[in-house]
Amino acid sequence: MDFGALVWFAAALGALLWVERQIHRHLQGVALLTLGEPEAAVWLYALPLLPGVALHELSHALMAWILGARVGRVSIVPVRQGDRIQLGFVPVERTGPVKTALIGLAPLVAGCLALLLIGHWGLGLGPVGAALARSDWAAAWAGLKGAFHARDAWVWAYLAFAVSNTMLPSRSDMRAWPVLALFFALVVGLVLLLEMGPALATSLSGALRWLGVACTLTLLVDLPFVALILALEWGLSRLKGVRVEYR
Repeated sequence: MDFGALVWFAAALGALLWVERQIHRHLQGVALLTLGEPEAAVWLYALPLLPGVALHELSHALMAWILGARVGRVSIVPVRQGDRIQLGFVPVERTGPVKTALIGLAPLVAGCLALLLIGHWGLGLGPVGAALARSDWAAAWAGLKGAFHARDAWVWAYLAFAVSNTMLPSRSDMRAWPVLALFFALVVGLVLLLEMGPALATSLSGALRWLGVACTLTLLVDLPFVALILALEWGLSRLKGVRVEYR
């Protein structure tokens, strides 16, 4: 296996998870500084993420319907639950661990497909991804600069931002993942025992490299919005003479 691809993917995924957490924290901070009232701020915080929340919940519902599980009414109304804010919800009939895991995975799959379409058709990032995959940094940088001149680039970038920061599984989505992870570990172990290791390693290396590319491109799209959110928070804090304390 290409351990460089594994390190790249792990680092990019870790950075993406950290950036997503900061975006949610500071977007809430901007909303609170703007309105000054916690309950109203919940709605302002949720509004920029609405397209991604809708895709997240609808993908849960669609996967549940495909698997034959009964689905309740989809909600994209934000609700405060103690220290957490639930941006959306869809009640799904309790099923077995595999179906539960697949339903929980649906937003990540749908989000990745949406980002792929946005990147390819909206921002023209296909050549950038190919350049990153072959470690051609000069071509990747040139392609990235060209993406900013795409038609309606900032609209597509906003949609990518909304989707990428709402597609990761929530705590409730992760309920059956330990069982599914054990199943896949057993499958990989069986493949290795049957001496299919080299072919599997090559396939895994390619998959990890492209996953690293996907995480990297998502990070690059998120960074301008991170800068904007932090600038808004700093400006509002200076204007009002107060600042948000994060726990």
